[in-house]
Amino acid sequence: MVSLADIRHAQVLIAPHIIRTPLVYSPTISAMAGAEVYLKLETLQKAGSFKVRGATFKILSCPERCKEHGVVAASAGNHAQGVAIAAQIAGIPATIVMPEWTSIAKQEATRGYGANVIIAGLTLEESIGQAQVIAREGGLFIHPYDDEGVITGQGTIALEILQDLPDADMIVVPVGGGGLIAGIAVAAKGLRPDISIIGAQAKACPSAYEALRHVEPVRVDAGRTIADGIRVMQTGTETLPVLRELVDTIALVSEEEIADAMLLLMERKHVIAEGAGATPLAALLNGSIPVRPGCKVVLVISGGNVDSPQLFRILRQSLIRHGRITRFSVLLDDQPGTLARLLFTIAKERGNILAIQHIQGESDTSAYQARVDLEIETRGLAHADAIKKALGDQGYRILIPR
Repeated sequence: MVSLADIRHAQVLIAPHIIRTPLVYSPTISAMAGAEVYLKLETLQKAGSFKVRGATFKILSCPERCKEHGVVAASAGNHAQGVAIAAQIAGIPATIVMPEWTSIAKQEATRGYGANVIIAGLTLEESIGQAQVIAREGGLFIHPYDDEGVITGQGTIALEILQDLPDADMIVVPVGGGGLIAGIAVAAKGLRPDISIIGAQAKACPSAYEALRHVEPVRVDAGRTIADGIRVMQTGTETLPVLRELVDTIALVSEEEIADAMLLLMERKHVIAEGAGATPLAALLNGSIPVRPGCKVVLVISGGNVDSPQLFRILRQSLIRHGRITRFSVLLDDQPGTLARLLFTIAKERGNILAIQHIQGESDTSAYQARVDLEIETRGLAHADAIKKALGDQGYRILIPR
């Protein structure tokens, strides 16, 4: 089992090759949570994720095994890039097997760090199996989470947290296969046995949550989740004993809560977090973590690698859900000046029109009417309702899209 001494050794070994990421206090989130909340920004790590820590330690601690045949790994994103960078640091070749559904952007980023990318497997498990076959030819296989060297490297995050904030009361960590939280738990509990270690996991794939509820390891059916970085159907055999011994609890979060946390981090802290990285904040704000007033809570924002189109969709849905973007249609008499008066009413209520479409001759309108489809930016649900009420008071008939 990984020890605190192992993690301290790893910190010294990898320090010249990684970024010591900042621990940032958030007044806004602190006020929302009733606690002192700090963000450990692994979004600023090399390749935008904590994964380079474990990969770097694994490679640097096994130099002879890696020298001739290099390393082999399987990943859909962050682990792939972390291994590629670590191999580049060590001056050895890296082969990464990626599932067929991996985004082109992540494939190209991994190639950009010098790795040979092979696309194989309909699931991550199939890709891992293919990588293990390739590794039999002599390369060192680096598992994304179920490996003592990887766990050891990830634990260096906790050392940095407690060096910067020695009296932290709680660390909240994203959980997938368990490598990150296992390393953090070993280091943090080794230094501060009374500190709380809380996991945050997507409800769509609650593998670690279910594993702690049962005596035997549990394989869950994984639904689609925007926290794809922690979409792991079964917790690792190396990580599960650590979770059972050292992790206090695991909180589950919904897709909507993850999206809202991503939006909050972007708007209030200017931090772009991927879905997995936002789960600690989602868990803190959904009330599933008991927090003493004024205690010091650290959220590990584990990564920021999210495709731009996906980020746009996630944030837009969150804005719509909270009424900050509202959409409806209005029926108008098709006469000069009616559209101008409609727009004036909206402007008077301080609504900002994002999109407008003036439609005539539709089957659901008379020959004397036009339908105007509107998308409006507002301050929230109350403001959106105020705009609709003002339009209703002016006699406009409002149609809400289904």
